[in-house]
Amino acid sequence: MVFKVSRVETKPIDGQKPGTSGLRKKVKVFIQPHYLHNFVQSTFNALTPEKVRGATLVVSGDGRYYSKDAIQIITKMSAANGVRRVWVGQNGLLSTPAVSAVIRERVGVDGSRASGAFILTASHNPGGPHEDFGIKYNMENGGPAPEGITDKIYENTKTIKEYFIAEDLPDVDISAEGVTSFAGPEGQFDVEVFDSASDYVKLMKSIFDFESIRKLISSPKFTFCYDALHGVAGAYAKRIFVEELGAQESSLLNCIPKEDFGGGHPDPNLTYAKELVARMGLGKSSSQGEPPEFGAAADGDADRNMILGKRFFVTPSDSVAIIAANAVESIPYFSAGLKGVARSMPTSAALDVVAKNLNLKFFEVPTGWKFFGNLMDAGLCSVCGEESFGTGSDHIREKDGIWAVLAWLSILAHKNKENLGGEKLVSVEDIVRQHWTTYGRHYYTRYDYENVDAGAAKELMAYLVKLQSSLPEVNEIVKGTRSDVSKVVNADEFEYKDPVDGSISKHQGIRYLFEDGSRLVFRLSGTGSEGATIRLYIEQYEKDPSKTGRDSQDALAPLVEVALKLSKMQEFTGRTAPTVIT
Repeated sequence: MVFKVSRVETKPIDGQKPGTSGLRKKVKVFIQPHYLHNFVQSTFNALTPEKVRGATLVVSGDGRYYSKDAIQIITKMSAANGVRRVWVGQNGLLSTPAVSAVIRERVGVDGSRASGAFILTASHNPGGPHEDFGIKYNMENGGPAPEGITDKIYENTKTIKEYFIAEDLPDVDISAEGVTSFAGPEGQFDVEVFDSASDYVKLMKSIFDFESIRKLISSPKFTFCYDALHGVAGAYAKRIFVEELGAQESSLLNCIPKEDFGGGHPDPNLTYAKELVARMGLGKSSSQGEPPEFGAAADGDADRNMILGKRFFVTPSDSVAIIAANAVESIPYFSAGLKGVARSMPTSAALDVVAKNLNLKFFEVPTGWKFFGNLMDAGLCSVCGEESFGTGSDHIREKDGIWAVLAWLSILAHKNKENLGGEKLVSVEDIVRQHWTTYGRHYYTRYDYENVDAGAAKELMAYLVKLQSSLPEVNEIVKGTRSDVSKVVNADEFEYKDPVDGSISKHQGIRYLFEDGSRLVFRLSGTGSEGATIRLYIEQYEKDPSKTGRDSQDALAPLVEVALKLSKMQEFTGRTAPTVIT
């Protein structure tokens, strides 16, 4: 049977502007007639013909509700647009970092290599019929489409008149590995379903010393817990942690991927990873037994991570700084040295201090992984991270949650290699406190105000920008609120000129910088699917080793008070408290 290509007339649908993380909306929006089709065709039309006709594309995601239907639609549209083959992870599952690895590393059964991917995920947002869905396109370097492409996609969605689909192409069984071939008007079209984990596991084994991690995990003193929050990380957890590294299967929590993430919110933080937080001794009740030595969690598409020690939370800003400080001696992939390090602007300056001490190239970039990707493609950056629980390196062009967990296990294995038979292991808390002694501590917290009225959020941001024109007025508010807070010496909107391609990104966050190195940052986030999210970042640097052991919220309380007063948060939003504090 030769499948036929149908040309379907359509009209533009409002609101298909992809953000830095692709297009995210409620499922009910995506299932509207033509909605997904319009976006996919607009993407094909934004790419150069050689990236589509005769190309190999990956189509997979985190397994959330509507993914299986979307995979069949995109496969049929790929066939109709002249794509030569589509690769699908078994059951439609591939973590976002694994997609990046597959594009960069995988060779198909016929010698083919992928030149791009449609990733189906709404990241750390909930899944289910009434929750979120998302789609984004990644390029041949394995990283997210740059602004030039996403802008073109959006422009195309506003003028689209038709899309192409092979409607008579039968649905492919994505539950079984194998190649299904079809004959089309332009020749053969293949769909290859392959094992979701193999390529990623192979890459991890080339980066880390699995033998030394295995020794750590086999020590009777070391206990371990990994929570996939019913996201796609579950497709990798058993293979890596149990089969390769010898952990007990009982150390895996919520590692069966589910379309609705088990009804939970797959965001690895202290608010949503409740079961892990309780098991690690950080919950409200202390009725549980002795917590494990090490705990970690992933988000829906496994690109984010949270690292915990026994009764101890590691901030993502500290995590990337500690990985950078220990990478060369602990991780074989970095044994020749780091090319440079980078962080997103709202992330604390802990990494800056490490870079300065180790004489490393350092970059501060806007939020969005593509900025790190540019630096990595140019050979300027080895390790990078962002405060929103994203950490990664130049092995791929996405943040990578399991990579971060293996990095921490490598550091623990290295610190304990002479100590596995000793009285007590060097713990996560020991490593963090030693880091603070060496480099100082950046007290840090983030307040998220979710689903705020979009108009009110914009007004608040405009007010903060206007306020920046008069620092005396700003400092009057600061001193009138808390006399023990340092004065503001600079205030601006962060702007970034990319050192690689020269592009300029404006309006990347509103900053208030204090004389003692403290910072307040305000950003509007586009990662939710409804309303606006205001993110407020509060940071204070403490160099005195005798003062690095305070409770973070206590240490930051004066700055928090100043931030809420300065922004008129309650007046603009009507909120008396944030939705989430991290």
